[in-house]
Amino acid sequence: MGQATSPDSTFWQRLHHKIDHLYHGSSTGARRFRWGLLAFDAITILYFLLASFYHHIDDFHVLEEAIGVIYLLELLARLYICKSKLRYLIHPVGLADIIVIISLLAPSLAENFSFLRVIRTLRLLRSYHMLKNLRKQSRFVRMHEDVLFSIVNLFVFIFVITAVVYVSQVHINDDINDYIDALYFTIATLTTTGFGDITLVGHDGHILAVLIMIFGISLFLRLIQTIFRPGKVRYECPSCGLNRHDHDAIHCKHCGEVIHITTEGEY
Repeated sequence: MGQATSPDSTFWQRLHHKIDHLYHGSSTGARRFRWGLLAFDAITILYFLLASFYHHIDDFHVLEEAIGVIYLLELLARLYICKSKLRYLIHPVGLADIIVIISLLAPSLAENFSFLRVIRTLRLLRSYHMLKNLRKQSRFVRMHEDVLFSIVNLFVFIFVITAVVYVSQVHINDDINDYIDALYFTIATLTTTGFGDITLVGHDGHILAVLIMIFGISLFLRLIQTIFRPGKVRYECPSCGLNRHDHDAIHCKHCGEVIHITTEGEY
């Protein structure tokens, strides 16, 4: 005789199926649910960026705790349907989610440690997850994926560096009093403008400034170039299916097929 399924077991199986369908299903309701999550992520990321600039926004503890509860429930839902829960938790995006949730549900800590307030910008890492989902649902994102990823990389890079500058200098540097000062120094240094009205103090500050200048010459400028002039264009070869080609390509590098890419030519 087969073993009878308990009502509790049936409930959890149906719940698992329902949550899994919302995250991976193709129905209209599932797509609307994912679009809703993307919109909520975008709005809250914008809020965290604004909160980094204006300290008084952190007085909205009720709003922040509500966001933290929603994040926690959403994280638990993703963990519930995830096959490898530990791997997901130790992934950079999972760790960033946990840190952000803790900072939101512990506002008293945010008052005592300024870095917790700034660290909420780690939610920007969720932007990669957002783009991954958008790629499945939007043809526009698939066509401009390289540019969009470069924009996300640029924002993440700038705000992470700014957070490091702010946290390391706010208590010892009279020139850096808030996040805007740190952002101003970061942009001036990354672009190699170097006005000199704000400088980092201490040996650690000097080393940090050197690292920012090195990254500014390499990574920052490369990201800017990629945004305004992507390295490849997306066009599917009718013969072999290769979909990334040089701007001025007239033959597919993989199979030699003649391709007709709509382009304005080399700059």
